[in-house]
Amino acid sequence: MVATWVGHASVLVQAAGLNILTDPIWSDHASPLPPFGPKRVAEPGIRFDDLPKIDLIVISHNHYDHLDLPTLKRLWDRDKPKIVTSLGNDALLRTHGIPATALDWGQSVSGAALNGLAPGAVIQCGNYEHCPDYRVHVTRNHHWSSRWGSDRNRALWSSFVIATRAGNIFFAGDTGAGDMGWPIEAARIGPIRLALIPIGAFRFWKGQMQSDAHVGPIQAVEMFKRLGASTAIPIHWGTFRLSYEQWDTPPRMLELALRCQGIARKRFAPLRIGQSLQVPGVSPVERVTPTCDERAIRRLE
Repeated sequence: MVATWVGHASVLVQAAGLNILTDPIWSDHASPLPPFGPKRVAEPGIRFDDLPKIDLIVISHNHYDHLDLPTLKRLWDRDKPKIVTSLGNDALLRTHGIPATALDWGQSVSGAALNGLAPGAVIQCGNYEHCPDYRVHVTRNHHWSSRWGSDRNRALWSSFVIATRAGNIFFAGDTGAGDMGWPIEAARIGPIRLALIPIGAFRFWKGQMQSDAHVGPIQAVEMFKRLGASTAIPIHWGTFRLSYEQWDTPPRMLELALRCQGIARKRFAPLRIGQSLQVPGVSPVERVTPTCDERAIRRLE
């Protein structure tokens, strides 16, 4: 399993022959009216034309920095990938000629079913003629949705567990903490080899450590613990300016939060945009001696 951080919540995960993309956005602006709205401050870590053939896309919700129609249209026209999202987002995609499978929290679909095949069938994927079946589980998280204001919360938001022969992948999507029960529910599906967890866009006033809709690094570490994941990649930072923390505050705060919890940094280490990680197999997370400096955390701007 190899994961490459493209930027923001977009990650290319290559596992068991599959090429999977999460919330892909290659546009320069995350906005209904570009060039207005949040502008990209870091180029995508992979040029669009250098992407491998994409087999599966998961879309967590309909905000412009996560559901980017120009990118999705290019991917559909080029690769015809299977797209799985939460309820209501399929209607928007269909109006742009992009078919998708929409599911409620707690529902799942197999790769065989997405390809119109019998359960457990071997499927065609990536550069391989035959790949083992997989299953996409749509799971809870804590967020909201809207494209233009009057449609607030008319489509659902979600996280995902993608179960592959190479191990389970958890994608948190865009989320606040909520009741923090949903990471535990996701973990019940099976051991998580890789978790993609947001750490940025949490500060909207001085000293804020998280928002209702976006976890900060401290909550991200708690999410990692509740998932019981072997390895995590921090996402949703350093790509679009969506809040007021400095661009490098999220990873710096994450490192301090991991120290406070006595978790080895390598298990939840930031990547550079475009950097790839050879994901280790499922194994217990190493514990180190906690060294907590809460004042240092709060001093970060």
